[in-house]
This record gives sequence, C-alpha cells and structure tokens, in this order.
Amino acid sequence: MLPEIRDDRTRFADARGLKAYAGASPITRASGKKSSVIRRRVKNDRLNHARYLWAFTAPNGSSGAKAHYRRRRDVHGDWHAAALRNLFNRMLGQLYRCHQQHTLFNELVAFPAPSPEADSAAAG
Repeated sequence: MLPEIRDDRTRFADARGLKAYAGASPITRASGKKSSVIRRRVKNDRLNHARYLWAFTAPNGSSGAKAHYRRRRDVHGDWHAAALRNLFNRMLGQLYRCHQQHTLFNELVAFPAPSPEADSAAAG
C-alpha cells in the first residue's frame, strides 16, 4: 500500500483524497430531483486490488477489525462486500493519519469501543 501512495505527505489534502485515489469512495451525482451514486472507474488499480485483500484478511489478525466487520454485518445489516468496503475505508483513513502524523498503527485508536447508545441508534 505504501509504495502506491508514496512518501509525499502533501500529495493528498485529506483522507477523502486518498480514498478517491484508491477507488474506495463512490461518485455522487445530483441534478435537480435526481441523485445517483456510482462506483469510481478512474482509480489506482493496484491499490484497488490490494484493498480487497487487506480488508479480507484484517479481521483474522485484528480483533478490532473483526468487531467492526461483525458490527457492520449484524447491526447495520451490510452485505459482505459492503462491510469489507466500510472496513477498508476505516483502515485507509487510519493509514492516512499514521502517514501524516509519523505514528505507528494503534488498534485502540483505529477501532475504539462503540458506545451502547450508538449501536442501539443504528439498529433502530
């Protein structure tokens, strides 16, 4: 992942720019009464392929990633692919933060314990 985003910390203004470059964020088009959300076709293909493998294997090695994936599936009702996309977006945002702040990955920062009222609000 890191060779694809390179060492230039000023290349992306924020995590959303990195997510768009990786093809993780959708394109939303709105005009008048119509709105559509489509997948991003112009992206870094190597980074896009790596994202699936990264998100697919992360729950096996990280209890926080596994809990996040299960919460997306069980509480939010996401399908497998949608839960993996959401997990990848979370991990990519954390990669951006670590890259900008020169810090190591911290699972407690990346996947904080959810508050009980947040889960009940999402379920209802």
